[in-house]
Amino acid sequence: MEWVKNEDKFKVPIKSWCKDIEERAWAQASDLAMHPVVFRHVALMPDCHQGYGMPIGGVIGCKNAVIPNAVGVDIGCGMGAVKTDILASGVTKEQLREIVTLVKTFVPCGEGHAHKKPQTWEGIDEDIEEFHETGWFTDHVGDLASRNLGTLGGGNHFIEIQDGDDEFVWLMIHSGSRHLGNVIARHHHSVAIELNRKYYSVIPNKDLAFLPVNSREGQGYIRDMNFALSYAKENRRRIMNRFMEAFSSIFSNVTFNAPINIHHNYAALENHFGENVWVHRKGATSAKVNETGIIPGSMGSFSYIVEGLGTAESFMSCSHGAGRVMGRNQATQNLTPEECDRAMDGIVYDRWKKVKRGKTKGLYDLGEAPQAYKDIDAVIKSELDLIKPIVKLRPLGVVKG
Repeated sequence: MEWVKNEDKFKVPIKSWCKDIEERAWAQASDLAMHPVVFRHVALMPDCHQGYGMPIGGVIGCKNAVIPNAVGVDIGCGMGAVKTDILASGVTKEQLREIVTLVKTFVPCGEGHAHKKPQTWEGIDEDIEEFHETGWFTDHVGDLASRNLGTLGGGNHFIEIQDGDDEFVWLMIHSGSRHLGNVIARHHHSVAIELNRKYYSVIPNKDLAFLPVNSREGQGYIRDMNFALSYAKENRRRIMNRFMEAFSSIFSNVTFNAPINIHHNYAALENHFGENVWVHRKGATSAKVNETGIIPGSMGSFSYIVEGLGTAESFMSCSHGAGRVMGRNQATQNLTPEECDRAMDGIVYDRWKKVKRGKTKGLYDLGEAPQAYKDIDAVIKSELDLIKPIVKLRPLGVVKG
């Protein structure tokens, strides 16, 4: 591979400049494979596509090190699901619309939308004061963290009512740590860049700057990441509680199964191939033997409840969704609202909104349309050595941020 030097003195492979979203993911995986702290191999899930630094849908193990961008900026982003005892065949479109309307009343949705008043949670009340000396915490960050708790966010986050092939209605959500995780991730990545510039400059590029776990900086990231994970899990728990409340308002006799609440952006110390390594799952789901997972499709396609098979080569992981075939801007520029509406036929959802800023300003935001994503059934079929599908879910109603 040919190399050049960038202005920050980090090596940057020319291959990383390619424009195709799939080619860029492979280029990023190649960079990871040359990383001095990456253990054995890079595992790519079938939903893999370009991310920032590391492909989304990638899994790596690191020896005595963590890479902030191998977790990502939405630390703790993940899924929640609850099975109800309501038969899907008896649910009407009018009832679905009522539930969707109530959910939007109960849960602030979209970027910049938060609770008007701070939310109380012992995880914030007990820990937040410790972060004043971290370099990333400010009163603004603390205020947003409090008011964002129990909110959906924007982008690819969603709240969905699903029809399972087990005949029952399921409730599903996708959300993460909101603004908090983003601030933590960006701060520690900048710390890692500076540390690598001084001591560990032999890395593929600065987007993959790492932190030794036995360093003060590494321990700081692990502490803050775990706080963001707890926050994200509590965020999903609160969203799901309000979702169940909205559903119960229409179906007063409903009984809910125990919720599933899992991350797909995180790092954890695990044992693989006889070694303790920091497994980074960036847009990937843990799939240990008999472990329950959730693999969503696009807002107009199927999703799956799955069970892990514990496959060693994937670091006991599987995909976290369908994966993109188009970036958000590409989809917005190349798709039409009419063709996207056809793909959503029969599903209760709000129509497409217009982009408010950026180079696609004024166009309809079609970045989350079904056509922007891979075929989820093909993704599932290609990872049957990693998971066993348990329930196939069809969307009935969708709430987006």
